Amino acid sequence: MKLSLVIPCFNEEKSLPALIARCEEVFGDADAEVLLVDNGSTDGSPALLAGRLAAGRRIRSVRVERNQGYGFGILSGLREARGEILAYTHADLQTDPADALVGLALFRASADPERLFVKGRRYGRPAADVFFTVGMSVFESALLGQGLWDINAQPTMFPASFFRSWLDAPHDFSLDLYAYYHARRRGVDVRRFPVRFGPRAHGQSHWNVNWAAKWRFIQRTIRFSLALRKAVKA
Repeated sequence: MKLSLVIPCFNEEKSLPALIARCEEVFGDADAEVLLVDNGSTDGSPALLAGRLAAGRRIRSVRVERNQGYGFGILSGLREARGEILAYTHADLQTDPADALVGLALFRASADPERLFVKGRRYGRPAADVFFTVGMSVFESALLGQGLWDINAQPTMFPASFFRSWLDAPHDFSLDLYAYYHARRRGVDVRRFPVRFGPRAHGQSHWNVNWAAKWRFIQRTIRFSLALRKAVKA
C-alpha cells in the first residue's frame, strides 16, 4: 500500500532544507513518495528545489507557476500522486512528516481501507489558538450537521478513490473542511490520532497572524460553509 504525501510550499525557502532532510530520513525505506509543491513561490524556493531534488527520486517537486491558494497547491500535488493512499500536511515543520506513517499504519490495519479517512488531532498549541479552533468546530458542526473537530489539523489522509470523487473542491483553506465534511457525510470510518503541533522554525503563518487575519479567515470559511450546505440541500 503506497503512500503519497503532498506538502504545499509557499515561500518556504528557509524551511525547505530541514524539511527535505527530515523527509529523506523518514521515508528513505518506506513505500512512499513525497511531493513538495512549489505553490507559486517568489523567493528562492524554485532554485533550491531544483538543486536538491533529482528527477525520479522518492522526493520530488511539483511547480505551480502562480499562487492560487493553499488548496490549489494541494490539489495540484494530489493530481500528480501515484499512491493508493494520499495525504497532505504543512511545510513549516509545525507537524512532523513522520506523522503520515502513523496514519498509514491505520490504513494497513483496517479491514476496509477504502472506507477510511484519517486525520491528526493537534496538541501543544497556544490557548488562544485552541479557543479559536473550538469555536470554529462548534459552529461548523452545528451548521453542517456533522461532528467536525479540529478541522485544520494535519495530516489529512484518504484513499485515492476518495480524492477522485471530489467535485469543485475549494482552492483556499476551506479544502480541509471540504475533505473532512465529505468523509463524514458519506459515513466512512473517520479516525483521529494525536500529533504535536510545535512553533514554526522560520517565517510566519500566511493567515494566522493576528485577530484581523483570523476574522478574514472566518468570513471566507462561513461563506464557503453556507454554499456547501446549500449545495447539499439542493
